[in-house]
Amino acid sequence: MSSPRHATIGDVAKLAGVSVATVSRAMNAHPAVKPETLERVLAAAARLDYVPSNAARSLSLGRTHTVALLMPDLSNPMFQQVLRGANRAAAAAGYRLLVTDSVEDPGAEADLAIEARRRCDALILCSPRMSPRDLRRVLSATEPVVLINREAEAGGVPSLVVDYAEGVRILMHRLMRQGHRSFVYLSGPSSSLPNNDRVQALRTLAREHDDISLTVLPCGGSIEDGDAALGPVLESGATAVLAYNDVVAFGLLGKLNEAGVAVPGDISVAGYDDIPFTRYSTPALTTVSVPKEELGRHAWEEVERLLGGDERGSVLRFPPRLVERGSTGPVPREHMPPSFTQVVNPALAWHRDDDDVAVDLNVAGALLARYERRPVMPDVYSPRPYLHPLFTLSGAVLTDAGAAVHRHQHGISVALPDVDGVSYWGGRTYLEDRGPTLLANHGTQMSVELVTSGEQMDERLIWHGPDGAHQLSERRHLSSSIREDRTGWELFWRSALTADDHDVLITSPAETGRPDARYGGIFWRLPMVEKVRIVTADGEGSAHGSRSPWMALIHADDARPWTVVLRQHGPVLVPWHVRTDDYLAVCPAIAWDAPVRIAQGETLEIGLDAVVLDEPLTPDDLQEITRA
Repeated sequence: MSSPRHATIGDVAKLAGVSVATVSRAMNAHPAVKPETLERVLAAAARLDYVPSNAARSLSLGRTHTVALLMPDLSNPMFQQVLRGANRAAAAAGYRLLVTDSVEDPGAEADLAIEARRRCDALILCSPRMSPRDLRRVLSATEPVVLINREAEAGGVPSLVVDYAEGVRILMHRLMRQGHRSFVYLSGPSSSLPNNDRVQALRTLAREHDDISLTVLPCGGSIEDGDAALGPVLESGATAVLAYNDVVAFGLLGKLNEAGVAVPGDISVAGYDDIPFTRYSTPALTTVSVPKEELGRHAWEEVERLLGGDERGSVLRFPPRLVERGSTGPVPREHMPPSFTQVVNPALAWHRDDDDVAVDLNVAGALLARYERRPVMPDVYSPRPYLHPLFTLSGAVLTDAGAAVHRHQHGISVALPDVDGVSYWGGRTYLEDRGPTLLANHGTQMSVELVTSGEQMDERLIWHGPDGAHQLSERRHLSSSIREDRTGWELFWRSALTADDHDVLITSPAETGRPDARYGGIFWRLPMVEKVRIVTADGEGSAHGSRSPWMALIHADDARPWTVVLRQHGPVLVPWHVRTDDYLAVCPAIAWDAPVRIAQGETLEIGLDAVVLDEPLTPDDLQEITRA
């Protein structure tokens, strides 16, 4: 059985009573075609279900309305985003993209580029790896052509470039401010010019700072390359890793997790490009953001300009920016400067960092605590300032953040599970008829003003719900001091919560069906360690629900013992919420017995004092401290 015959342009010409040339001009909207003729031709085409041949039209017009885009690795989400930007812009102009991939083979790029250009009206070369000689040959044979992430040596070709060196410098400086001095760079393909720019910038920085150690490890650009880099990274002893791209960083993060290496507790990891998945890794990945879709869109605009007859060869430069997330943090304490004990009169002092996103509590060059003023958190964590890490004087870390169990818990913070239905706790809300349920009810504590003066820090915060509605204002005061006997140091936290506009009701999950979950207040998440004794004025083993004015957590570890003595501060003593299953955390629970109402214009004051020691206290020592 023969296939049905499709109408041709000749059939349309015969039915309309015009020439084939007139039909062609009408189909291409030629201005010389009279309106009545155009109407007759279109009616005939519709009657015959005639569809013009794109190939024939292209031959007639000398245009294919297709642009070739050659990239080194189509599997890399960075290049996928560039493609998306170019494709959307081209489609809006009635063009299509012919996409080809060199599979990171510089030797194949030149022939692929020339062959693709023969089939299209123009060519976009994205991050070409080919040699300068091959690039000159391609550029002379493929006009009009636009370059992304590379410039032509002789100029004259439109180019879009990102300052990759500046991006890695910004990242390196940020990590240096967090105390890191030993770095590893996981180098990408040797033929990648952006990679070579980054290597050169990092080596220049290392030469400019005598205390910096930099190891450049050949790696690659795939997730498998990052996975394979675990051994060399750990052998280097570095405290911070800068990966060639986010995909490599993902591979390393996965392997570090398998090996039980904490990120960023033991080592910080950062990527490059800010591909869409970076915020969803565990922990979320710190990276340098590149305007990927903008590169693609602007590349199309340059092509369109060339096709319109404008042959100027401009160079557009794009600045990268740092996106700081949970995979990087302060250097581990054991890598910090020598102990303050050699200093005659050690003094504590809070110092704001250059970006004004955090405040460090230092003593003689050593970090004791870091206050994240503007933390990067997903909305479901109920973003709020917090203290982490917090150390003893000898360097034992006493806070945890973003751990596998309840990732929304970060160090020491004011965390309330329910303020007029808004969660300032993070995570899921327990509902009596449904169990733990993720609701869109997470609020934010926003720092609007902060002042430091030596060992004291004062901050003003606004608490607002997910819709932006104002709920509370807070005055927060933190101060600290070294104990006279130098066995430890003390931290004092005061928060005054004011209901400015209306009455505010604070409740606990006990009100929604969990009678054992009466938490909410100044919440301290500690690292999970074995053999922690918890003692209150009521004795040992009866801490949860105790109304003792103080609580002691004693870790009698032979290698690094410590004790934390907590004292409630405020007009009313409230029960202690203590969690030892799955994780270790304590909190004086302000809504234990019943909801707490703050009337409009009134203030609720809460406070917590901590004595942080580098030794396990005996019962006699504990009595002496608690009496004081």
